[in-house]
Amino acid sequence: MTDTLAYMRNFIRDKNVASITPTSPFGVKRVCRNIDFDCGDLIVEYGPGTGVFTNYLLKNMKSGSRLILIERNKNFDSILKRTIQDPRVVIFNDSAENVLETLRSCQESQADYIVSGIPFLLLNCLLKEKILYNTHRALKKGGKFLVYQTCFQADHHLKVHLERFFPSVHTKFEVRNIPPLRIYEAIK
Repeated sequence: MTDTLAYMRNFIRDKNVASITPTSPFGVKRVCRNIDFDCGDLIVEYGPGTGVFTNYLLKNMKSGSRLILIERNKNFDSILKRTIQDPRVVIFNDSAENVLETLRSCQESQADYIVSGIPFLLLNCLLKEKILYNTHRALKKGGKFLVYQTCFQADHHLKVHLERFFPSVHTKFEVRNIPPLRIYEAIK
């Protein structure tokens, strides 16, 4: 309930917050089904909000793995820094377009997985393309960009943009979420 209230307050104040509620456990599990936690040494999360995905990722990651969180919203950033106390996590109050600089500052070159809930539908085309270009560069060969968006998006909102950078893009739906999710798996 606290997470939902935080989302509602931030949704009203920040046009870059995608939802009034955190992702459901069904949605989280459906997205994370595409992660092989035995091989994922470095995961990056764009727009972790209050940490719903973050907590699931941490429960399933190996002890030697790392998780980098990039949260643009200052309120969510404060919540994450107050509630996530795991030595495997580094939190940045920044934009996803700066993922390459973020990796460098963590002395990392490429990630195995990048999970994103940022609302691509609301981004201008230039910013969307920059995020996707830098995300592709930030992933290892065979790495996956896992994106969850509202199910109302048409292919031209994100899928066609992903296909410009990634050779393999698959979509699925998860209806047990409010609103239902469209899930993209883009493989480098």
